[in-house]
Amino acid sequence: MKLSELTNGKEGVIVKVKGHGAFRKRILEMGFVKGKKVKVIKNAPLKDPIEYQILEYKISLRRSEADLIEVVTKEEAKELAPLEYHGTFGDDLLKQSVTHKHKTINIALVGNPNCGKTTIFNFASGAKEHVGNYSGVTVDSKLATFQHKGFKFNIIDLPGTYSISAYTPEETYVREYILGETPDIVVNVVDSSNIERNLFLTTQLIDLDVKVVVALNMFDELERKGDKFNYSKLGKMLGIPFVPTVGSKGKGLDDLFNKLIDVYEDKEPIVRHIHINYGDLIENAIKKIQPHLRVQSGDLKNRMSPRYIAVRALEKDNQLMDFLSKKEIYQDLVVEIENQINKIEKRTGEDTETLITDAKFGFVAGALKETLEEKPRTRRRKTELIDNILTHKYLGFPFFILFMWVMFLATFRLGEYPMNWIDAGVGALSDLLTNVMPEGSFKHLLVDGIIGGVGGVIIFLPNILILFLFISFMEDTGYMARAAFIMDRIMHKMGLHGKSFIPLVMGFGCNVPAIMATRTIENRNNRILTMLINPFMSCSARLPVYILIIGAFFPNNAGTILFAMYGGGILIAVIMARLFKRFLFKHDDVPFVMELPPYRVPTIRNTLRHMWHKGYQYLKKMGGIILVASVIIWFLGYFPQNKEIAKKYDAQIEQLQAGMDSSSALEKEVLLKNIDSLHIEKLSKQQEETYIGHLGQIIEPVIEPLGFDWKMGVSLITGIAAKEIVVSTMAVLYQSEEGDENSSQLISRLRDERHVDGSKVFNKVNALAFLVFILIYFPCVAVIAAIKKESGSWKWALFTIFYTTGLAWILAFAVNHIGGLLF
Repeated sequence: MKLSELTNGKEGVIVKVKGHGAFRKRILEMGFVKGKKVKVIKNAPLKDPIEYQILEYKISLRRSEADLIEVVTKEEAKELAPLEYHGTFGDDLLKQSVTHKHKTINIALVGNPNCGKTTIFNFASGAKEHVGNYSGVTVDSKLATFQHKGFKFNIIDLPGTYSISAYTPEETYVREYILGETPDIVVNVVDSSNIERNLFLTTQLIDLDVKVVVALNMFDELERKGDKFNYSKLGKMLGIPFVPTVGSKGKGLDDLFNKLIDVYEDKEPIVRHIHINYGDLIENAIKKIQPHLRVQSGDLKNRMSPRYIAVRALEKDNQLMDFLSKKEIYQDLVVEIENQINKIEKRTGEDTETLITDAKFGFVAGALKETLEEKPRTRRRKTELIDNILTHKYLGFPFFILFMWVMFLATFRLGEYPMNWIDAGVGALSDLLTNVMPEGSFKHLLVDGIIGGVGGVIIFLPNILILFLFISFMEDTGYMARAAFIMDRIMHKMGLHGKSFIPLVMGFGCNVPAIMATRTIENRNNRILTMLINPFMSCSARLPVYILIIGAFFPNNAGTILFAMYGGGILIAVIMARLFKRFLFKHDDVPFVMELPPYRVPTIRNTLRHMWHKGYQYLKKMGGIILVASVIIWFLGYFPQNKEIAKKYDAQIEQLQAGMDSSSALEKEVLLKNIDSLHIEKLSKQQEETYIGHLGQIIEPVIEPLGFDWKMGVSLITGIAAKEIVVSTMAVLYQSEEGDENSSQLISRLRDERHVDGSKVFNKVNALAFLVFILIYFPCVAVIAAIKKESGSWKWALFTIFYTTGLAWILAFAVNHIGGLLF
């Protein structure tokens, strides 16, 4: 617990002191070191400051300072004590508990996008986070815990960011985490193939005055290029240990964590804090600003190094200046900052932020000149050679479209074989249970509800795995970033940034993480606009519906229709973006700045792990929401049972069957058709009298102009929870008489489903209208929740519900009526 949480008269033993530089040094010098007992004497009348006793003398600390000291109390120590301990609880055991708690190291992983940060996190912790070779994959922090040499590591994977200047949400998040949570050590993961650019972030961590260890990741790439890097010498120059790693293969990770233990235990001799020299003008300005910080009250100087505050102020950090300007005690400081900025800019004719940035890169360049010997960029030349084709002015688009078409074709064609195997297995299980179980409600629940509903969805797992395999390949090779580059001009025409393309493509997998990925877009209007059009990207949940309807009514043009659905979603997104940009959002151009990382051969392990991780999430979804929804749908479609209807049709069927013995072959054929028609009419009438039938009939007038019947309407309603449930709903509603719900029978039932007047319910036109409606209408509840969270308002979430559903109705109406005139 924190020292500030101890109440009057309570004692604790110090575990660790957080904070930075001068503050930490002062606290340690006063005796607040690991293992020392501290007692609360009293709180001031306003609860701040607090008087403590340590080493036989009394000292006063502000609550904000006490927040940065971690202690363990006797009560906590008892919980940590061994179960077999029954002796007197004394100081020795308390100190043992301190040692136990002290062996917990909090690590924050920080680095540029594409540096392999999340790969190290995954390999070290065994977590299965998505790793992609483009910026913005990690859009939130992830926590993992593991043991190494008797130490417990709590490791946080923070969003990838090029700096901590608070320009983007990622930068703000990373900076606020480091300052607010004060991890014991920051691991700065550096891409060894692009050291100079990556070390810019390192210089900002130096200014922050926190403990840093640099992981030189992808070090094998640097060695393959023939570069010679004296990282030990650079580490001594910067006062920061450098450890070579190859995160994808786990190489160097033991050395990295051993080094972290040494740094944490203050056993690493090279660790020290240095100051980056920004030149006389900037340095003089820093010296003028720092005295104002030291005399101010408040916890600002305890959270951040005074030098760092001065540097950020000279860089015109908007968040910092807003904070300072609102506090009366900082008014003198704000005046001094503005005076120094005006003085520097007047003398140099340059912006102070530019001067400091140039100085940082100059510092990095000077350090690398002494430690890095580079050879010609053979690998970069290979990247440029590939880019000459894949990002060519005229060839780039054909290659991109070809790749996307192959992806969708493979998703359907290759997935067809395992889909049929799973289909056969589900059908066999259904037949087995149908034959061995006695008649009753439980049998119908198991066969028609659970197996029929979940089985109708699980057969599409191979298609989803193949789709994610292609997306993962694009991300891991670096082609996804090129896709954003290729699409930037189109995005610009939509009033968007090339970075918007990445969340849109991620939407083909799942719209929820895609909505979260919009955090990488700096401009708020563009970020919200990208959220609003993202649901038009056909997520993997829609894929089972597409495959079912396309397989039933467009089997000869399956790949083309599937491609058209995805392409149609993109086209609608473009049109809506243009309309929104014109009428809802102020038009402002944002420059396209995005890294194009070198092409990398993806490891089979990472690609397959990413693919399976998404497939596993899909399976979990079926075990949860889809299973529950299938049971609810079965219940609504099974009850109440109208026995009068059953008796009426059974009597007619028995009468026809009785006349078959004395009938001719031609008459028997007519009788069999009549019996089949009565069976279908019986099922239809029974379903109309159920709860779900009544619900469907209520909404039928609204969807009838689209060519939909009540069963299609019910399927659409259940799809609000998750789009996969549309298929399981159909599997329950359009069941065969025997209750066999495998895909081939469901397709057959859809083709043969008829109205009471004998006309077919489905045809190619309204099937296409149904696909269009599925593509556009209400995204699932999880997407709406994500939009609310990321936009910070229910306004945009509710707007998305109404405008997508209204647009779906209009376009489905157009398809049904125009198609009806043409065909």
